[in-house]
Amino acid sequence: MRMIRNCGLGTAAILALAATSAHADEPHSDAGMAPLFADDTVLDVTLEGPIEALMLVRPDSAYLQGRFTYTEADGTERLLGMKFRTRGNYRRDPEHCDFAPILLNFKKGDLAGTLFAGQDKLKLVTHCQTNVVGYEQLLLREYLAYRLFQELSDISYATRLFHITYVDPEDKPLTRYGFVIEDDKAVAKRNGFKIVKKRSLQESENDSRRQNLVNVFQYMIGNTEYSLVNPEPKKKCCHNSDVLSEGDGPPYTQLPFDFDFSGFVNAPYAQPNPRYPIPNVSQRYYRGLCSANDMLPETLQAFLDKEEAFYRIIDELEPASRRTKRHVRSYLESFYDVISDPALVQERLVEMCYLPVPPQP
Repeated sequence: MRMIRNCGLGTAAILALAATSAHADEPHSDAGMAPLFADDTVLDVTLEGPIEALMLVRPDSAYLQGRFTYTEADGTERLLGMKFRTRGNYRRDPEHCDFAPILLNFKKGDLAGTLFAGQDKLKLVTHCQTNVVGYEQLLLREYLAYRLFQELSDISYATRLFHITYVDPEDKPLTRYGFVIEDDKAVAKRNGFKIVKKRSLQESENDSRRQNLVNVFQYMIGNTEYSLVNPEPKKKCCHNSDVLSEGDGPPYTQLPFDFDFSGFVNAPYAQPNPRYPIPNVSQRYYRGLCSANDMLPETLQAFLDKEEAFYRIIDELEPASRRTKRHVRSYLESFYDVISDPALVQERLVEMCYLPVPPQP
């Protein structure tokens, strides 16, 4: 096991490594998880409906009628009533993806006693490009990013990988991998939180340990396409991160999502945020706060403790190709090379920390 000997942060910060109760989150468990997300085996499903029309029109509010079929563990085939529409921003644009992400809206009366009990609307991440080699593997890389953050923290979006056959009466069937993401209200409920809807936040309003954990995770996967204080245009806070609270106000807990612009995924369309001096998404850029430097050893130890678990998650994902596993494992290894070297921690994290601009009166 790699250990941090000195990060140039002072004795008090080094001693924080021993404070196991001070970690930003408790170890991951499946307690309170809905049946659909309590298992990580691949689920074979069939999504039937006007798929071609859906991808042509790409509705963002109106639903088209469809049917959803899957097989229970005992061999029972289940048919669920469902309607669906496209969703998202970047990947919903036909210039970027010929197969957009989908929102599945299930008929609640069909779900009792099934694997989907307790679900309602589920975000489905799809393969983006149907006829371009490699895009299905990119989807699996993003799925792995969700799985790694889930391993770090219970306060995370659970996911379930599907092997989907899309059936359109007017077209030939198409089979691809996809994955669904747990609803934000379900994440909040099982962790004792509420969803917060605010236009923007101040860094001081966020839970500092959680903020540091998220910033280091985003550094690990090479993602700069997020903000823990500012929204996307015309949306609520925050950019690619939802906000939770135990009450009605701060401290706020950040819930990150959407990792396709990361170096870990390394999608052909991904570009680094132009605000940062990096040439491509494969190059990491740390966005942690300078005020959090004293807790960096504690945060980095949480990642060191999970290193072997991360590699195991990667190795056990059967649909991932050897190339995908080599890429994501090598990308993680380069992160661990940094955080296990005190000089590199000082150079690439401590000295690259962010000083926020004070709010204007």
